[in-house]
Amino acid sequence: MSEETGVYIFCGIQSEQETDFGTVQFEGEERNIFTLHYEDAAMVAAEVPMKIYHPNKENLMVHQQVISNVMQIEDTVIPISFGNVFHSDADVIKLLENLYPQFKELFPQIKGKIEVGLKVIGKKDWLENEIHKQPNVREKKQTVDQKSRDAGYFDRIELGEMAQQFFQSIQHDVKSSIHEPLTKLAESERENELIGEKMLLNAAYLIDRDQEDAFDEKVNEAHEQWKDKVDFKYTGPWPAYNFINIHLKVEEGS
Repeated sequence: MSEETGVYIFCGIQSEQETDFGTVQFEGEERNIFTLHYEDAAMVAAEVPMKIYHPNKENLMVHQQVISNVMQIEDTVIPISFGNVFHSDADVIKLLENLYPQFKELFPQIKGKIEVGLKVIGKKDWLENEIHKQPNVREKKQTVDQKSRDAGYFDRIELGEMAQQFFQSIQHDVKSSIHEPLTKLAESERENELIGEKMLLNAAYLIDRDQEDAFDEKVNEAHEQWKDKVDFKYTGPWPAYNFINIHLKVEEGS
């Protein structure tokens, strides 16, 4: 029995013209990338076997690569989450019709805009040196070291709180020195959850494409100032993942 064919969607764009975005290698097969339309909105899609696609590294990279290729041609791109497969072109067009009020509102907000991300991670040696410079921390550590494990229990809690306050003060310095100057060049910004104890900033910025060079320069200036203390992880350009909230229900293939 032949495998049922479905339609996988990558992203939405503002376009009335049918566009051929070439091909992509998806799970070992060459797939054509095409558009399906409703009014001035379109979904970028490919025909694929109707099944559940697992978000392994290779599949996620393909999904992201298609969106990156689309961004080089289109200036208004709405990212769609990984793994959405529909039974037919008609189903995708119906979805697009249902989403159109949201798309129509989003198009002017993201037209000509891109997202970039910046993570700032403290260098381990620098953080340790800085915390040991704090007189109250030094004294408390000596107290803890001198006491037995049980006797030092509350002292250790207090030492942990001191360390937490120290990290918060460093995060505040990073925010005022690195993050706030960048927000002046951004249309919008979002601070995401800090991951791990050495991360001092985890932010996304929505910027106008025309501001990309100026924004890059500002990031480089900050890196030059902080490079002995922290590592920068600067990523993008991406579509506006952190500034759009459209989640689709995955259709399960048989």
